[in-house]
Amino acid sequence: MSIVIHHNPACGTSRNVLELIRASGTEPVVIEYLETGWTRPQLLALFAAADLTPRAALRTSKSPAAELGLLEEGVSDEALIEAMIAHPVLVNRPIVASPKGVRLCRPSEAVLDLLDTLPPGPLAKEDGTLVIDAEGRRVG
Repeated sequence: MSIVIHHNPACGTSRNVLELIRASGTEPVVIEYLETGWTRPQLLALFAAADLTPRAALRTSKSPAAELGLLEEGVSDEALIEAMIAHPVLVNRPIVASPKGVRLCRPSEAVLDLLDTLPPGPLAKEDGTLVIDAEGRRVG
């Protein structure tokens, strides 16, 4: 099984995660979910594997979640999933699947737990925050 990243290229965290995966020597399968959309079975499988509820996977900022009334108490998981299918941007990202598991990789360093090999260092995120030091150790 290869690594799969559900990616939004406009998202800095998603870009950082993709770069960390590539720096580890792996070329992942990149799914730009804003273009491909989501299916119910896909979301249910990802959420189950990552131990996420639809509420925990809901992107609340820079999304139409508030306008759609999805932030209100009592909105069912079913309603959230239906909204995520209709509006793919509502799913927080990036979600990464690897042989080591599935995880919502926020912060981006969370992807390191899913990699077989840590990237060589030093390696920093787009904002300059060091993730791997010069000796190849995780920072933070």
